Amino acid sequence: MAPEDVERVAALEAESFTCPWSAESFSYLLEREGCELWVLEETDAGVVGYAVLWCISDQGELANFAVAPSHRRRGYGAYFLTRMIQVAREREAKRLYLEVRASNEAAAGLYRSFGFQDVGRRKRYYDKPIEDALLMTLEL
Repeated sequence: MAPEDVERVAALEAESFTCPWSAESFSYLLEREGCELWVLEETDAGVVGYAVLWCISDQGELANFAVAPSHRRRGYGAYFLTRMIQVAREREAKRLYLEVRASNEAAAGLYRSFGFQDVGRRKRYYDKPIEDALLMTLEL
């Protein structure tokens, strides 16, 4: 992700989540050591996905991950998730964590298809609507 991608990423974030991160949050993270911010671009459409990954010591967290609603169910999520797992391995993470809304069966199914395991539940983690998060992990 480059600074010129931030506004488009923030717009995709707002399309994808009920409590979106701000453009300022993405800009701040661009400067933060240990953060990996990636975009997925399509030749004609430009940025159609983004991911935020951070790795501390031997732990990684996929903190934010989305594909534009208009580009879902086309294999972009699987392609991009494959790349993010590879980046975590390159950063020498031994385990990768993420949280996902308990009702987001499509995303949870994608993560499970990559070997992520449900390891916990964070009660009332999300707002708008209030909902639990599934905590998932992948051994790398």
